[in-house]
Amino acid sequence: MASYAATIAPVINAVHVNVHASARQERDDHAETCGVTPGFLGDLRYALPARPLTRDDLSVVYRYGGAADLDAEIGHHFRQGTLAEDGDGVLRLTAAGLSYVHGLYEVHAKAVGRLWAAYDVPALAGLLAEVLAGAVAEPGGAFEVMAPPYEPEGTPPGVLLFNRVAALRYHRADAHAAAWREAGLTADAVVELGCGPLRDRIEEDTNRRAAQPYATLTGGERETLFEGLLALI
Repeated sequence: MASYAATIAPVINAVHVNVHASARQERDDHAETCGVTPGFLGDLRYALPARPLTRDDLSVVYRYGGAADLDAEIGHHFRQGTLAEDGDGVLRLTAAGLSYVHGLYEVHAKAVGRLWAAYDVPALAGLLAEVLAGAVAEPGGAFEVMAPPYEPEGTPPGVLLFNRVAALRYHRADAHAAAWREAGLTADAVVELGCGPLRDRIEEDTNRRAAQPYATLTGGERETLFEGLLALI
């Protein structure tokens, strides 16, 4: 199963990146129309509408960044009116922020419609739903913050697939973080770590941990998911 996790990871990443690339111009046009500089709203589009987040939550999602940069990003969203903070330190989308996200969902719907019209997207989205439902979250990890994704009624299957793929990437991110912590490294140290036996051991441990959600599927379903996602690239 670890080998499956290793093999499907770059496919998932490619599906994710390709949609963003296809939607880039329309996304930028949408942001300009809304008078918004999106920042991390693009990443958090399927998390913040579903549940409020704290600064600690965001520090886990952006574990390789600096606290000062994260505070600056949050402050930027306060100033542009897309994010607000409750008295207890909980961050929530404002009406303007939610409107931007809903528009972004429409942008992504157009992009995946262009990219994936010839494929059985609903079936793949269904398999990804099973994988996400079977995934065990690392306590205090990013996956716990980012899943399950926001899926308002009427969300097209392609957007469901796109956001489920995006959320699943955080399960692997947590697996990687657990692996490098087990190896005695910090976030800064693993960023600087070059190729070699230690890096190889961390990747092996990452794949072992990241394999867990795929056990929900049968062998045939895993093959269908892999081949189906590969075809979308």
